[in-house]
Amino acid sequence: MPGGGGSPSRWPSEEELDVVRKKVAAISGRDASEVRVVACPYRICPLGAHIDHQGGTVTAMTINYGVLLGFVPSDDTEVVLQSGQFKGGIRFRVDDLQKPIENPGNINWESYARGAVYALQNSGYDLRKGIIGYISGVKGLDSSGLSSSAAVGVAYLLALENVNDLVVSPVDNIQLDKSIENKYLGLENGILDPSAILLSRYGYLTFMDCKTASPSYAYFSELSKSQQPQGQLPFKILLAFSGLQHNLPKSRGYNTRVFECKEAARALLCVLGCEDAPILRNGKVFKYHSCI
Repeated sequence: MPGGGGSPSRWPSEEELDVVRKKVAAISGRDASEVRVVACPYRICPLGAHIDHQGGTVTAMTINYGVLLGFVPSDDTEVVLQSGQFKGGIRFRVDDLQKPIENPGNINWESYARGAVYALQNSGYDLRKGIIGYISGVKGLDSSGLSSSAAVGVAYLLALENVNDLVVSPVDNIQLDKSIENKYLGLENGILDPSAILLSRYGYLTFMDCKTASPSYAYFSELSKSQQPQGQLPFKILLAFSGLQHNLPKSRGYNTRVFECKEAARALLCVLGCEDAPILRNGKVFKYHSCI
């Protein structure tokens, strides 16, 4: 699901899929033809930072890079996973009760798989089968601000739903991924990232009203009236990576800014005499007259 550009490279490529299938076959002892693969793209957001959790309108599109999760159903409730980015493996059971992480320092790559089980358990879904899998992102782009964590969370949700014959809508999966981040990992973010991953359409810019959770779309060719050769867009998007990586659930900065936004909203709503929820979207526009 690349977000734009003329003649984008196909993702995932057959070579990338073959690598994942062979890894899972080696881990599970199954034939590579039995391996199922979830592809969850990374996303970019022209408008998004600290707007979604305040109920605002954001824009997003997916790109032709992302996370691949190859998996087969396990014979029981056990989850067995290996990663292309992290050493070692993880094992746990989907019928184990998952509890929220209290210390952000304990968050690691295993946490997202456990968080997916936690979200499904707490939403009343019946999990009877685990997965045996291999997950891999694009080297150098993990923790780079492209929402690799949401892509991982959504991938685990989709895989677990698949092997347990669960039919879950994209809108419900958005809320399940939000549960992974908010309730299990303790990150107070909004619905922007999973919405971009699950609702984006090829060739369109996604508009998401985060208060009503309703998307709309703008076709790229309508964003400019300039004449372009067939298959070419009237613009290009430059994605610049500074080389600095961050892990939002482990840092306190993000939640601090969320708290500051809520405090600002609470103060504005108090001035306006409103008792709505303390998000900036609920503040009404009013004129401020200064006296000199």
